[in-house]
Amino acid sequence: MDTILRLEHISKGFPGVKALQDIHLEIARGEIHALLGENGAGKSTLMKILCGIYAPDEGTIVIDGETRRFANYHDAVSAGVGIVFQEFSLIPYLNAVENMFLGRERRGRFGMLDRTAMRRAATDIFARLGVAIDLAVPIRELSVAQQQFVEIGKALSLDARILILDEPTATLTPAEAEHLFAIMRELKQQGVAMIFISHHLEEIFEVCDRITVLRDGHYVGMADVASTDVGRLVEMMVGRRIESSFPPKPPLRADAKPVLEVDALQLHKDGPVNHFVLREGEILGFAGLVGSGRTETALAVIGADAAHVKEIRIRGAAAKLSDPADALRAGVGILPENRKTEGLITDFSIKQNISINNFGKYRAARFFIDRRSEARATTDIMKRVGVKAPTMNTEVGTLSGGNQQKVVIARWLNHHANILIFDEPTRGIDVGAKAEIYLLMRELTARGYSIIMISSELPEIVGMCDRVAVFRQGRIEATLEGDAIDANAVMTCATAGNQGAHHEHA
Repeated sequence: MDTILRLEHISKGFPGVKALQDIHLEIARGEIHALLGENGAGKSTLMKILCGIYAPDEGTIVIDGETRRFANYHDAVSAGVGIVFQEFSLIPYLNAVENMFLGRERRGRFGMLDRTAMRRAATDIFARLGVAIDLAVPIRELSVAQQQFVEIGKALSLDARILILDEPTATLTPAEAEHLFAIMRELKQQGVAMIFISHHLEEIFEVCDRITVLRDGHYVGMADVASTDVGRLVEMMVGRRIESSFPPKPPLRADAKPVLEVDALQLHKDGPVNHFVLREGEILGFAGLVGSGRTETALAVIGADAAHVKEIRIRGAAAKLSDPADALRAGVGILPENRKTEGLITDFSIKQNISINNFGKYRAARFFIDRRSEARATTDIMKRVGVKAPTMNTEVGTLSGGNQQKVVIARWLNHHANILIFDEPTRGIDVGAKAEIYLLMRELTARGYSIIMISSELPEIVGMCDRVAVFRQGRIEATLEGDAIDANAVMTCATAGNQGAHHEHA
């Protein structure tokens, strides 16, 4: 094996925590190597050490047989290490060429910018990737996938021989992800070694050669993709096998009352008119391809987006939900797709995030808050939803994705919202935390809460939902129930329209 990178006996500690303990990682030239582990397993810390952002307390980095010590990120880049962060590092108002060569612009005679040379280099790189990028427009006008390709191009322009891809498909459509995988395979043929970090195990089996697993800051093991399976990987990541991460579906009560009846919802004039019903104690799935209208429908229901026609009843009474505050007063809460920017204030504590919509409950006098009551309620709700944190005063930004999601849920439960809209509830969280979120959702429905779950993950839709409304081009094509909920039926309706599936007329 032609090894390009070896990390040997890497350890790293921070005040009060040992983030990494004796980690090993070995990558071959032209290999796509998955790095797996739950949130908090140490993946990000290890990659920051490889990129020169952190210095290891112990251990060595060996590239092409030479031991390297990186004082900073630029040292790592000089050694051929590039990273495409999950959060893009592009400047929105600059174009692709300007972003790729920012801070290392090519200059000609008399120190003048050689824009032609930079544009030619960028053109060559994108031709190598097989992607079409408009080099003249600002980055903000490109699609998310195109911005991803610019990030990869930027790394390659730095002559990266070892490329780290951190959750690169998190915001891509399935078609865009497939294009990314094609690019990764092409780079593999060109001898570029890649470290691929993803929570989607099916992607690992599609594109990777080998897998290294971390758990709680320790090295668990390495496996060839061809000789392992999902169950074994999950066991390596969480220390136990999860035969099925979905809790059993209890039968929906025959007398379950409608809690939300959308009699007519038309987002735009001349657009389709949708109608659906959510019953007490059920999980209603919103499925469909990205852009099919799932989230737009939910946002229109709560008044976050305008609608041309909107007729809604909540618990049998006509409801006028002009904005999310109206919806909240009616007992409807939403967990937005982007929890960090729309669902949480990450610089605030857990207690502050849970209390922020609920201060009226704790008012002791006109201008004073009963802090004891607030603390008691926060402690109780944290226990109910299983938030794992040192104290209620822990900053939310330091929590794992799964625990951040639980904090958002806790806020709405504390506000007595009993109709909950979960938009991509497990995006960006690990396998073990997903199972906890699924279990919590079922515990909520058992207590009479009703949930609309919007998800792009078919196994999640099939495994969790009592009924599924399938969207296509803004229209609910079909509502599937019981045994009719399977991946093929959902995908058929989402891509080709209703093929004899049952329509909702309730």
